[in-house]
Amino acid sequence: MTITLITGANKGIGFETAKQLLDVGHVVYIGARDVERGEKAAAALGARFVQLDVTDDASVSSALATIDAAEGRLDVLVHNAGILGDGVVDGPTALRVFDTNAVGIVRVTEAALPLLRRSSNPNVVIVSSSAGSFWAVNNPDRPEFHLPLALYSASKSAATMLTVQYAKAQPGVKFNAIEPGTTATDMTAAFGIGRSPDESARTVVRLATLDADGPTGTFQNETGELRW
Repeated sequence: MTITLITGANKGIGFETAKQLLDVGHVVYIGARDVERGEKAAAALGARFVQLDVTDDASVSSALATIDAAEGRLDVLVHNAGILGDGVVDGPTALRVFDTNAVGIVRVTEAALPLLRRSSNPNVVIVSSSAGSFWAVNNPDRPEFHLPLALYSASKSAATMLTVQYAKAQPGVKFNAIEPGTTATDMTAAFGIGRSPDESARTVVRLATLDADGPTGTFQNETGELRW
């Protein structure tokens, strides 16, 4: 039995990832900031719910304590929570975007590490983006070249770097970042682009179901490793 926590999982890619992992036998905890939406999503899937706001230390600690009490360990952690932060670029917006997309990874990872270390195959998947890839945003043939998302892109660069650094610092735990593909979600509605969340979730699920000898410290999409 594989115990999995997915942050920001009440909709979009997180919701579809939860659905697909449940289908392969995982016990899935849906982490969501909004209790009503999170409980509704968990009930719809047959998953479990923990209130989890990645920007709030007390919320993160409480969520991991709940999983610890119920399961005694955590096998898979999927960092899916994120915000776009488009529109006005200013200090408060920058703090909010980085707090969610980058600092939130640190908060949840640090709280989860004691539980992950009790797993026989601990695995962390960070949903990043090629919008944070220096290679992609400077390549006119890539869609990221045309996206004016300074704060989102910078925060996703940080997310990928955190992946690499955690992989080095925690050799007993796999850490991999994923570019799930341009996806039609609430976050990207204004752009009118993207494929279905269930298709993108498959790329997340592939990394979330790695064997014990799987890779670590990588940034991938469905075709393999990406430059960043």
